[in-house]
Amino acid sequence: MKTDTIIRNEGMQMLLTGLGLVEAERFIMLIQQEPFDYTKWQENLFEEMSIEEISSKAMNFRKQHQKQIN
Repeated sequence: MKTDTIIRNEGMQMLLTGLGLVEAERFIMLIQQEPFDYTKWQENLFEEMSIEEISSKAMNFRKQHQKQIN
């Protein structure tokens, strides 16, 4: 029998593999049934950052998580 931690980790990996990072996060928010305005959150997420900063962070994230993204 698998532990809760193993099941949680395997489930998260399946979500990331099947849906990708953004959709996996959206799925988790949907099943939690908590009041959350995803659109408003997205609008304000990067307002303090320049395009160059966002691009640099995205490229670094992709390099660090290449296996999870594909």
